[in-house]
Amino acid sequence: MTTPLPPVPTDVRLVVSDMDGTLLDDAKQIPESLWPLLDDLGERGIVFSPASGRQAATLLHQLGHAVPGLVVIAENGAVVARDREHLRVTPLAEGVVAAVLARARELTAGRSDLGVVLCGPDGAFIERRDEAFLEQVQPYYVAHEVVDDLAAVDVELVKVAIFDFGNIEHVTAPAIKSLGGDMEVVVSGRNWLDVMAPGVDKAAAVRAVQERLGITPAQTMVFGDYLNDLAMLDTADWSYAVANAHPGILAAARYVAPSNAENGVVRTVRAALGLPDLEPALPHSDSL
Repeated sequence: MTTPLPPVPTDVRLVVSDMDGTLLDDAKQIPESLWPLLDDLGERGIVFSPASGRQAATLLHQLGHAVPGLVVIAENGAVVARDREHLRVTPLAEGVVAAVLARARELTAGRSDLGVVLCGPDGAFIERRDEAFLEQVQPYYVAHEVVDDLAAVDVELVKVAIFDFGNIEHVTAPAIKSLGGDMEVVVSGRNWLDVMAPGVDKAAAVRAVQERLGITPAQTMVFGDYLNDLAMLDTADWSYAVANAHPGILAAARYVAPSNAENGVVRTVRAALGLPDLEPALPHSDSL
C-alpha cells in the first residue's frame, strides 16, 4: 500500500532528515532523486542538514560534494559541523567512557555478542576487528582506527556507540541505562545504542542550527524514524515520521510521510517546493 503525501509548509527554510531508515532506502543507499532536489534547495536558499548517529566525516563523505558548506548534525547531536569546521562539540564527562566500556565488557563476558565504538569529533576507535563487526561499523564510521585496547584511547570523545547482534533493547540498553550518572543514553536502531553527554540529542543540535541561521520552527521540516529522532520532532512545526517508523515516532510526529522505501523524504520536500511528485528512484552509485 502506498502512503499518500502529507501536508507541507508553504515557507520552508530548513530541512533536517535522519539518514538510516528515513532518507536512505532499505539497502542504505541515497535515492538518486535527492541530488537534483539538493540543487533546487540551494537555488532557493533552503538549508538541507542531515541529522544522524553517523560521524561527521561519513555524512560529509556522502553528501558534502553536493552541498558546499553543508551543515551536518552528527553523532546524534554531539557534533555539529560545516564542512570540516566544528560549530558545536559536546564531549563526554571524564569517567563515563570507562564506566560504559567496563559494563560492555561485562556483558560480553556474559555472552552478549556486541562491539563498542568510541567516537571523537574527527574519527572513531574500535578494538573488535572481525569481519561481521567491521561490516556494521564501516557504513557509519568512515574515519575509524582499530586499536588493541579501547581503554587506552586518550582523546576527547563525544559518544560511545554499542552494536549488539541481538536486539539491543532486551539486555544491553537496560544494562547501560542502569549505570545512571552523567550521560544520555538513546537507542538509535534495533542493534545500536549511543551514549552522549546529558542534554545532547538531535533536538539541541537542530535548535542550535535554527538559532545560528535565524530560522523558526514554522519554517522547519524534520524527518525521522527511530527513537533517537524523538526529541528532534519538537523542533519543527512540520515534523514527519516516515511510514516505516518506530511506533513511538509515528505517535509523536505531526504528519506521516511515505516510507523510506517509497522515497518519502524527497517526495514530501518536493511537494513543499511545488515540484511534481516522482516515483522512488534507484540509489546513487557513489553513496555508501
